[in-house]
Amino acid sequence: MIRAPKIRIIGAEGEQLGIMEPREGLSRAHESKLDLVEVAPSASPPVCRIMDYSKYKYDQEKKEREAHKRQHIIRVKEIRIKPRIEEHDYNTKLNHAREFLTKGNKVKWALMFRGREMAHQELGRQLLDRIIQDTVDVSEVEKAPRKEGRFIFMVLAPK
Repeated sequence: MIRAPKIRIIGAEGEQLGIMEPREGLSRAHESKLDLVEVAPSASPPVCRIMDYSKYKYDQEKKEREAHKRQHIIRVKEIRIKPRIEEHDYNTKLNHAREFLTKGNKVKWALMFRGREMAHQELGRQLLDRIIQDTVDVSEVEKAPRKEGRFIFMVLAPK
């Protein structure tokens, strides 16, 4: 599948074999019972390497799986509250948020207003400020409180 008239060949051990025609490179790869793989098609002339292609693909997949294992996925946990929340309910939700934050997850607080509560949005802002103060040791504000319709959203990230 190599279409260039001349290619630079790199041997199985990484040594330079020089510039030659693809047919000659294929014959050398065939002699050593390996494959001729184009590694840099945009170079001038294109660079091809003599290697075991199936082993190369296997090693690439193995590296990708290892990198995927080490990734830490940050999840966003959402906690919904209302401005007239009772003290015990507030403490329970706050403890859940602290637990999520210590595990490395972000917490999205959604403060929902219903009916006449919309007239007293300052109570909601005060509640969110209280949440920020109560979690200051384990979190930092990633997105400040912002109003969207009947909700005020805020996102806290772990420290």
